[in-house]
Amino acid sequence: MSLYTWLRTATVGFTIVLATATATTANAAPTPAAEPSATASAAAVVTLRYDDSRAGGWEAAIAAGVASWNANVDNVKLVEAAPGTRAEIVIVATTGWPQATLGPVRPGRQVRVELGSQAVSQGYDKTRIAAHELGHSLGLPDTKPGPCSQLMSGSSAGTACVNAIPNTAEQARVESAYAAGAASLVATDGRVLVDAP
Repeated sequence: MSLYTWLRTATVGFTIVLATATATTANAAPTPAAEPSATASAAAVVTLRYDDSRAGGWEAAIAAGVASWNANVDNVKLVEAAPGTRAEIVIVATTGWPQATLGPVRPGRQVRVELGSQAVSQGYDKTRIAAHELGHSLGLPDTKPGPCSQLMSGSSAGTACVNAIPNTAEQARVESAYAAGAASLVATDGRVLVDAP
């Protein structure tokens, strides 16, 4: 190849690379700046993992209970733990009455939820039981006796009650507990709340 041919080929190649780079840069859309409030909100969300691998027969109720909490509070989210990872909320099926460790649980700590079949055999709704016990993990005590509209009234609302949605006061209390993210959470005191009538 002659020097002239080589220079001409190199110049054409350089021109194509330069034109492509200029077009790519010129057509690139500017990255929008994140809204400060959205960034702050995302940073304040506390993610808690749950393990229901030992809660056979309760999967649908747990999923519905988790969905209820996730739909009704913004600064804490419950997600299923990947197999082999440590979960903050360990959920097991038992033959007794439902019970749970009182939270609010923080990331890296652990509480236990027992979903007892004794309540189901007496006619209580599985989804309400699961959502109620998760409420304990998030820091809510029982509000017995109480109406069906209060999720944390538990068994005192009677077997006809199937409400699995926290009311506005319960939502606000959980939001308040997790308001400043995980760093501000106090450790759980380890109390176990048994939800027998």
